[in-house]
This record gives sequence, structure tokens and C-alpha cells, in this order.
Amino acid sequence: MNLVIDQTGFSVAIPSFPKRIISLVPSQTELLHDLGLDDRVVGITKFCIHPNEWFQNKARVGGTKTVNIEKVQQLQPDLIIANKEENTKEDIELLRKEFNVWTSDIRTLEDALKMIVSVGEITGTEDRALELQLTIDNSFKNLKKGPEVNVLYLVWSNPWMCAGSSTFIHDLIAKCGWNNLGTEFDGRYPQLTDAQIAQSDPDIILLSSEPFPFKEQHIHQLKMISPGSRIIEVDGELFSWYGSRLLQTVRYLNELNAAWAKEW
Repeated sequence: MNLVIDQTGFSVAIPSFPKRIISLVPSQTELLHDLGLDDRVVGITKFCIHPNEWFQNKARVGGTKTVNIEKVQQLQPDLIIANKEENTKEDIELLRKEFNVWTSDIRTLEDALKMIVSVGEITGTEDRALELQLTIDNSFKNLKKGPEVNVLYLVWSNPWMCAGSSTFIHDLIAKCGWNNLGTEFDGRYPQLTDAQIAQSDPDIILLSSEPFPFKEQHIHQLKMISPGSRIIEVDGELFSWYGSRLLQTVRYLNELNAAWAKEW
């Protein structure tokens, strides 16, 4: 056993070569696949949709915030990979009583890059992890800053919720050169009233494709609330997944900035 410190400061005893891994986080599940751990990952959540072959064939242990402890026990993992934000404190503490749980805490791109390397170290895939980390880090050196537009990034409706400060989404927004109006409200994911959205008067309201499925009715509501705002649906995975999906993020953000540069 190796004693390691996870990103929450918790000491975890991990086998030198874990053979039965459960991932409780979609973006980290995809990372495990890209690290070549197919045969060693025995369980994922119902939201771990990438890669599709894992989603179709791997055992599922509930949702990110509704982990089925009994199913986890049946799979007898020697390593569980979790996340402070996406999983509940109660589930993580309960699982720690029986299993080795390594938990990430991601608020910045730099945190994500450290997580990728750490996961490589604890799973014996250091070389591939370092390769991914270097490729992603180099790609962000090519991120072109766009116009200084005021944006509001919505992740939920009824109530409206936005990405605020100390979130991974906010860090990407800042790196793009945009002003995140969500930081003007308290909390990491503030709840907003119609009046607060109207008063903030964003240039652009970004509707994330996840976790909430925004529809035309929500776009219509927002147009009534803030008629001066442009409303754009965006790929939530490329704004919030902090594993190997980051290989695609810079291209996407540069495309958004190039399109907006023509209008602002």
C-alpha cells in the first residue's frame, strides 16, 4: 500500500497497482479510459456517458450524488475516484469507512492538470498521464482571448443558477478574457431571480448543455427577462469536464471567441 494525499488533503492508502477501480465522476471516468485502464475499471455512474462502450457495458453504481453503496460493496473496489463538488460529503465519508477513496477538488485549470498527473500516479499510468497533461497545457497556450464581454453562465432553471466564483467554469471564462457576472453574487453556484438577471444586463447569456436540459421555453423566458442579451447554447462538457476532454476545449473556445469578435 502507498499512502498518498488527495486534493482535499485526505490521506489515502492505495495499492501499488489497483485492479478494481470505480469512478464516481464522468470527466474522470473518461480520463481513466484515455489512460488505458479499460480492464481495471469495474464501475461507473449513470452519468458517465463517455466513452459510450463503457456507458453501455460497465456496471453502474447510481448517480454522482446518489451513489448506491450496496452496488459498490458488491464490486469490491480497491480504489474509488471521487470529486468534492460532484459527489456528496455524506457518500464520500461513508465509502471511506470501507474503501480507499481518492478525491479531487477542481476549481482551476491548474487543479485539473495536477489531478490528471495524480490519477496517473495512483493507477500506474504516469507516462500517459504526463503526456496528456503536457498536451493540454500546451494547447491552452494557444487560447486566444476574445472581446471583454459580460457573460452569465447558467447551469439550471427554476431556480436560475449560474457559475460563480471559485468554479472551474469561472476559471475558463476568465482565461477567455470574458467578465463573469456570476461572481457578483454570493456562492459558487448562486441562485438568481428574474430581477437579478435583468439588473445584471449581460451581453451574453450562456446556456450550458448540462446538467440542465434548457429548452426553447427557457430561451423565450430569458429574452423577456433580459431583452438586450444575446442567448447562446454552449457545450457544457467543454466548459466543465476537467479530464482528458480538455484536449478539445481550446479549439471550441477559440471558435466562440472568433465568432464574437465580429460582433463586439
